[in-house]
Amino acid sequence: MNSNIFLMKKIYILIFIIFSCNKIEDLPNSSIQYPEIGKIIPHVQINTLNKEIVDEPKISSKMIITKDSMILYDGNIGIEYRGSSSQLFDKKSYGFETWDEENEDMDYPLLGFPEEEDWIFYGPYSDKTLIRNKLIYDLSNQIGRYASRTKFCELTINNQYMGVYVFMEKLKRDKNRIAIKKLENDDLDSINISGGYIIKIDKSDDENGEQVYNDFNAFISNYKPNYATYQSIWFNYEYPKPKDIHNEQKQYINSYFDNFEKALSGINFKDSLSGYRKYIDVGSFIDFFILNELSNNLDGYRLSTYLHKNRNEKLKIGPIWDFNLSFGNGNYCNGDKYDTWTYKFNETCSDDFWLIPFWWEKLLEDPYFVNKLKERWNELRKKELSDENIFQMIQNYISILKNESGAVYRNYSKWNVIGKYLWPNNYVGNSYESEIDYLIKWISKRNNWLDKSINEL
Repeated sequence: MNSNIFLMKKIYILIFIIFSCNKIEDLPNSSIQYPEIGKIIPHVQINTLNKEIVDEPKISSKMIITKDSMILYDGNIGIEYRGSSSQLFDKKSYGFETWDEENEDMDYPLLGFPEEEDWIFYGPYSDKTLIRNKLIYDLSNQIGRYASRTKFCELTINNQYMGVYVFMEKLKRDKNRIAIKKLENDDLDSINISGGYIIKIDKSDDENGEQVYNDFNAFISNYKPNYATYQSIWFNYEYPKPKDIHNEQKQYINSYFDNFEKALSGINFKDSLSGYRKYIDVGSFIDFFILNELSNNLDGYRLSTYLHKNRNEKLKIGPIWDFNLSFGNGNYCNGDKYDTWTYKFNETCSDDFWLIPFWWEKLLEDPYFVNKLKERWNELRKKELSDENIFQMIQNYISILKNESGAVYRNYSKWNVIGKYLWPNNYVGNSYESEIDYLIKWISKRNNWLDKSINEL
């Protein structure tokens, strides 16, 4: 494509998005009449039955979901707060389960998603665009890597409007989510013990809710991260849960990770048979790298990082998770920059407690991995990760949230944070449009930088 034509197309899309809507600050004087809540996007109403929502345990409540006068769900749930640092925000996020009449877990196909019992209402707050997580999850699904399926909704709790939320699948072992074999406690023979497992690099809660790593809930890497002094990498047992996993299964997955890291750090790490490729699904690592670098995810590689191993298969990384501090939304450790490598976080912030495993620098020393990365990036940039596709996705979100439903106006009437700093905002716009404008321009510059930088590896 001619470079001038390509540039003009990007500028046209950018102008179309920016000027297709009225500004948030004009709302009080606006004569535009938006549809009532629940007409365009689902309206979720929760009644906690005079109980207070807490971090744990889930409390029994009633939930009704309606859209365009149709009742999509009317039944019991158990609900609790979720998140770590996000719990400090006024706008909370919630985890919930669909329950039957006896308040027992009940699978249900909410909002058309495959039936399950575990779900999330994620409340974007410091991300004032409201769309960062949904954008990256949708992109992941487009490129063929499962991420939580999502839909926008508006949430009311005990007759109090709570704003725009993203309804999400909770990541867990399930045939329609992380599709690995169920691992029973007595699956100890040489075949069954090989899977499935879900391991997570993340903060770690022990049984008392404390940030403690120990042999019960995690295992430690034998290899220090680059630039580390006191830090180590811990791998949390996500599935089976620490209380359910057999000691021999712990030993198996611990040894598997150790053998992978040993092969990757060894002199023959490039060998296709005895090197790291013996242990990992390279394609999943490449796509994980691309999605984290595309967004410059501040938590990328070091927190909220899932890995899973199915029975008799290699280790895969993913699904991706928790990108609210991405796309230039963080003001520390180069989170604002579009022209820096995310995987080099340890160089910039070596004092952080949670560092990135040494894997990525080493993988990028292998011409095989680098060539596969270049091929995949250039392939995706033609379609799924093209500026045109990404900007069109953003336009679709804005059309739904703002132009069609007016949900953005209701959200920011409830949460008066436009133009105000919320940790860890790098950019503070004076309107919703300026937040979207910043996001689009940041993505455009990021993609241009990655086009050059990936192809020069």
